[in-house]
Amino acid sequence: MSYNQGYQDKKGEIIKTNALSSNDTGSTYVQIALLTERIQNLAKHLGTNKKDKHGQRGLQLMNGQRRRLLKYLERTDYDGYIAITDRLVIRRGQRIVK
Repeated sequence: MSYNQGYQDKKGEIIKTNALSSNDTGSTYVQIALLTERIQNLAKHLGTNKKDKHGQRGLQLMNGQRRRLLKYLERTDYDGYIAITDRLVIRRGQRIVK
């Protein structure tokens, strides 16, 4: 089994567990969960390949994308934000109340 096949299987599981409906593949919840999985895999890779500068840049970009999605979710659905950060074990910043 190739790496891509293993990732596709895992991706299907992640989509099923985080989807809002049966045919939901692109909601904020699903995107955050998929990015979290990719971030964890890349962080593990970078632990063994410390000089992979392009991988480090990719990790920073993915972290930024996930941070923006979490910020959007915090603004629009705070209860969902709390639920997904607890489920995926993502640290939250302090909530800024305007």
